[in-house]
Amino acid sequence: MGFKDALTDISRYRNAYTIALSASMGSIFFGWDTGLMGGILTLKSFQSYFGINNMSASAKANFNGNIVSIMQAGAFFGVLSTGWVSSRFGRKRSLIASGVIYIIGSLIQAIVGLGSDRVVALRLFYFSRFVAGSGVGMVSALAPSYISECMPKHIRGRCTGLVQFSDNIGMMLSFWVNYSASVNIPYSDMQWRMPLIVQLVPGILFVLLMLPQPESPRWLVEKERYDEAAETLAYVVRTSVDDKSVLLTLDEIKADFIGKQRLSLFAQFRMMGESRQIVLRCLTPSITTFFQRWTGADAANYFSPQIFAALGITGTTSGLFATGFYGVVKVVAVGLTLVFAVDSWGRKMCLFVGALGQGLSLLWIGGFSAAHPQSTIVPGSYVSIVAVYLYGVFFCLGWGPLPWIVASEIAPNHLRAATLTVAICVNWLLSFTISRLTPVMLETITYGTFLLFGVCCMIMAAWVYFFLPETKGYALEDIKYLFEKDVMVRSLEDSPGGRVFLGGRRATPVAEMRRMADVRGSSDAARKEDEESNESIEVADLQI
Repeated sequence: MGFKDALTDISRYRNAYTIALSASMGSIFFGWDTGLMGGILTLKSFQSYFGINNMSASAKANFNGNIVSIMQAGAFFGVLSTGWVSSRFGRKRSLIASGVIYIIGSLIQAIVGLGSDRVVALRLFYFSRFVAGSGVGMVSALAPSYISECMPKHIRGRCTGLVQFSDNIGMMLSFWVNYSASVNIPYSDMQWRMPLIVQLVPGILFVLLMLPQPESPRWLVEKERYDEAAETLAYVVRTSVDDKSVLLTLDEIKADFIGKQRLSLFAQFRMMGESRQIVLRCLTPSITTFFQRWTGADAANYFSPQIFAALGITGTTSGLFATGFYGVVKVVAVGLTLVFAVDSWGRKMCLFVGALGQGLSLLWIGGFSAAHPQSTIVPGSYVSIVAVYLYGVFFCLGWGPLPWIVASEIAPNHLRAATLTVAICVNWLLSFTISRLTPVMLETITYGTFLLFGVCCMIMAAWVYFFLPETKGYALEDIKYLFEKDVMVRSLEDSPGGRVFLGGRRATPVAEMRRMADVRGSSDAARKEDEESNESIEVADLQI
């Protein structure tokens, strides 16, 4: 897609993009906190206030791990509540509630220590980060699901990927806020409080932007509120409720929910093992979010100032500047990916190329650090610094935005709350563990940290190549056919050069499987789509 085509597309689907931008604003929470704490931990004023500068190297590593990972712990418990809350009250109201919780936690962080001693201040700081993390966890589970349920399939990947784009925007902004605080605010408590105060802004904007947005049409169908669902579908594609594309999509969603309405979260968990196809669809989102954390992103994001220092960029201000530029590179990379790659290359290719690029970058950094453990600048140091930035680019091409897109697409509609709850819990549990261990690993095994993550990236590339089918271009109700049979064959067909491994074997085309389902009379939606197969491309593109 060219730049002109992208602008035309944005104009055509502007209501859909507005919904996606509003919901993805919540992802700025996580990105902001990720970049924020990594920078604040390097400020001398913060270290002095909490006595970090008087700690031993191992004690300091433990403190840094605790202060970072407590937010992930809060996010984990926030996700646990998301399935029931979103099923009971809807995606929109749950998203707004997550924003309010984040604002409360952020406000407490900004005022800790006012009127109390530092021991109490530290306890309150831990508590407030846990509270804010609960809001972050809720929105991390809800935003991709809400966006994917509302978007036309033609732009679903790009719009769901805005979650990661907003994450990187938040991270970049927090990097530069930290840099500005270190340069422009004199040594004082306000130097580290100011970035914490500023993080209230994205939370307030998120709540205000979400208020006028519609509810998810698939949640409305699940609650048998069909007229409201039709209104949302029509609003998203800017047409009338009587339009054929709206009626076709509504019929397909209703057919997919036949006999499955109002399932409790416990019932959804039980049904996750009802068939081989369902098991694969419920397991794949958790695998992708599990792998995302083993890319080394937490190490690079939270502790990038320390990493740059190890590569020869010394001084708090210089480290924060290099980190800020790292944030800019990632924002540009993920933006280009969403516009030009995710809906043209496809999910699979982006994940595969991203994993290979990340792995090679990390293996170089680890190998160089092993050969040159000193922080002095040598020619290889510049290559390693470039490798850090290349790592960020490849992460944004693949394992940054794509796991959220894949997870939200593959999850079965009637089991979406339970499936995504498990997937996001896995993500946050790993994020907590790795964030807690990363400073200790950097202190003890040093270059081994990068080698470990580099090898993990190569394993991810192999998994994507052999076991992940392409989901680009399929309606959410059609993705079940990708996992019905011949999953590995279909995956290799979609992989570059993969047909070499197959000989003459081929997977059954989805269109044929849909026709077979029509013959069996198992889906009114399949029959309707077959009858409408000769309609114009407009109807096909507008399907959600």
